[in-house]
Amino acid sequence: MTDIDTPHAYDDTDFFLDDSLWDDPYPYYELLRAQGPVFIDARYNMAVVTGHAEELAVLRDHATFSSCNSPTGPFPGLPVPVEGDDADPLIEAHRAELPMSEYMTTMDPPQHDGLRGLMWRLFTPRQLKKNEDYMWRVADEFLDRFVAPGADGSTGAVEFGAAYATPFTALVIADLLGVPDEDTATFRQWFDGQGVATFGEGRAVEGDPLTFLQEKFVGYIEDRRVNPRDDVLTSLAEATYADGSLPAATDLAREAGFIFVAGQETTVRLITFALQYLGEHPEAQVQLRENRELIPNFLEEMLRVESPIKVHFRLARKTSTLGGVTIPAGTTMALFNGAANRDPRNFDRPAEVQIDRANSREQLAFSRGAHSCLGQSLARAESRVTIERVLDRMADIRISAEHHGPAGARRWDYMPTWLFRGLNNLHLEFTPITPEA
Repeated sequence: MTDIDTPHAYDDTDFFLDDSLWDDPYPYYELLRAQGPVFIDARYNMAVVTGHAEELAVLRDHATFSSCNSPTGPFPGLPVPVEGDDADPLIEAHRAELPMSEYMTTMDPPQHDGLRGLMWRLFTPRQLKKNEDYMWRVADEFLDRFVAPGADGSTGAVEFGAAYATPFTALVIADLLGVPDEDTATFRQWFDGQGVATFGEGRAVEGDPLTFLQEKFVGYIEDRRVNPRDDVLTSLAEATYADGSLPAATDLAREAGFIFVAGQETTVRLITFALQYLGEHPEAQVQLRENRELIPNFLEEMLRVESPIKVHFRLARKTSTLGGVTIPAGTTMALFNGAANRDPRNFDRPAEVQIDRANSREQLAFSRGAHSCLGQSLARAESRVTIERVLDRMADIRISAEHHGPAGARRWDYMPTWLFRGLNNLHLEFTPITPEA
């Protein structure tokens, strides 16, 4: 387990402000855990949840804990103080003032359920099977760029995030969402790290990819409502709520764009952490090469040990008790995935990656309950296909000492944020595998 002897004193450490926690938050999580699986941080009127069982209880109980603040927690929080044991009236009165209130991720049932039911059309078994067929082809296309066929015995090198993980996941999700063939080249350019793409009559697309995606999908959905085709976009465009009403194209496009960006972010981090681990542990490469059936469980372990989202939030609707602690109505619930997924009450030797760990799928990286990740099957498939093809085509995968320093003294560049856990880059060296004749 991570050593908790740290220069940070608990009272002087602010998770949201202390950038020293970006590189290694795990000693701090142990300090939080020492306060109990649940405790109140009075600075933010926030219940800190580090226990696995306690986080699971919150995620499954939307009647007691609202998702209205799920991406931002106490910032800004409800604009008025809660008095008494029922915050529901204030939540509903001020919900629209909270960040991202128009997105499904902040909605509660039943509003959430209606929109989620529509978006499920993107993740039918038939669509996922077609999408996985596409994954295998695209994986090889990107690997072809830096794994030279027939170069056995030579050394290859790559920054895996930019060369593979980011563009691969972007194109796979674009395919799942039904981006038309005629726009695929533009999406490739945009999400292949170019930053600028062109649509129509030379119009340049720059800036926020979420805005770019929403604008495109509004156009797709409106077109399919007038000119239906046999494709996933038509299925989405023609979907109705349970009462038969047609959702606004902007609502569907907004969620499609959010799924695209959020799903890509999580999957990129999972893939790069998996390759980082393999580069540091050659024995794991051997184990997975010889036992490919262990790859899915290996990926669950990576989600558990390096959760891509460090913390997400809920707001207590009612006064309740969690982990023996009274939670007043209106309290922000900070659910620390990285701590809960290393809870020693649930995972033996939790800081270790155990490829054959029996309960790895109990990890909470994809959440649980009403807001369990819509795209988790997609993320697992993308990551599994990637590891399979990398092992097929790259031998002796290792970390570049030139870029990351020698073993035992690595230099890693982590995302500078309290929200996401991820590597900004991953430089690998390897020996290309010559394909069999």
